[in-house]
Amino acid sequence: MLSLSDILGARILIVDDLEANVLLLEQMLRGAGYTCVMSTTDPRVVSELHRKSRYDLILLDLQMPSLDGFQVMDALKEVEPESYLPVIVITAQSDHKLRALQAGAKDFVSKPFDLAEVLMRVHNMLEVRLLHRESLKYGKALEQKVRELEASRETIVRQSDELKRLYEKLLHEQQVSERLLLTLLPSPIAERLKARSELIAASPPEVIADNFQEVSVLFADIVQFTRFSAGMSPNGLVAVLNEIFADFDNIADRRGLEKIKTIGDAYMAASGLPMPADDHAERAAHMGLDMIESLEEFSKRSGHSLQLRVGINSGAVVAGVIGRRKFIYDLWGDAVNIASRMESHGVAGRVQVTEATRQRLGKSFKVEERGTIAAKGLGELRTWFLIGRTGNAPD
Repeated sequence: MLSLSDILGARILIVDDLEANVLLLEQMLRGAGYTCVMSTTDPRVVSELHRKSRYDLILLDLQMPSLDGFQVMDALKEVEPESYLPVIVITAQSDHKLRALQAGAKDFVSKPFDLAEVLMRVHNMLEVRLLHRESLKYGKALEQKVRELEASRETIVRQSDELKRLYEKLLHEQQVSERLLLTLLPSPIAERLKARSELIAASPPEVIADNFQEVSVLFADIVQFTRFSAGMSPNGLVAVLNEIFADFDNIADRRGLEKIKTIGDAYMAASGLPMPADDHAERAAHMGLDMIESLEEFSKRSGHSLQLRVGINSGAVVAGVIGRRKFIYDLWGDAVNIASRMESHGVAGRVQVTEATRQRLGKSFKVEERGTIAAKGLGELRTWFLIGRTGNAPD
């Protein structure tokens, strides 16, 4: 006679090319008590797996790159007659559902997954299939057991409700984590990091690092900020920096630069990465001038007297993610060191650029030659002051 343990012990195969979908379905089924859940992300092996194991149920995704669900069902019909095909298809396409049923599937599960729907359809499918199998052996003797199974459905529904609440909580926490990741890293880098979730557990971890041949790096520092902040309260100090840097962040977004980090009262940004840009030097120049103007406006409305020193250099850098728990996207290379020297050897209220950056600006900006400066560890560097935009440089 068929029992609940028979259903929960049924052999189930999950077929989906996305590992995340497989893990989610496995969690749902095992959380509901199913003990024999297997999976594969390769649809080409399903027919042979079924030939060997004779699964009681196959949860089959319809849209897969190497072999779609319809082709898998055609192959399964060579192993088992269509009328006994133990397939529930997974699809987000409403027009695929009727076609799948016509192709031999017994039911369907919609994407995105609804926990209660998945468990109910799986339970019903297994119950019908196992009852049919039992009926071939025992005939009408199964009627009483069917009534018992009807009562057990209520228990499964209650369990599914609890699993659904847990799943929704997990999904919410995952969304919060993803939003935090996007605030720490450039969007394309965050997507790559999420796609390599094994980074956190891998030993050694896989490295995200890229070479960029054409990048402009910007450093800015508030002049004599330590002296200015000496008499301020901690809340007042943080409020001032937050307002200033929030304006800088808006400028970076508007001009197409990637904020790299802040250190104390220093601000670092870069253009031309993680997405290359032909006008990277012009973007950085615009931002440098905008930052000078932004701090001047802040000083006027706040009554403070603050000035900014900005340095820009262009060239090749290495960019990558470091850290295992607290990630940071950072840059390395001579181009970065020289950009830092442009700021530290600069002049308050002005944007100093290297010859490399000036050449990439063309005639879009007004510059005046400062001359040659001695940069510690780098030797003599020819530098220029950026003094404004020409009519060829859109504001």
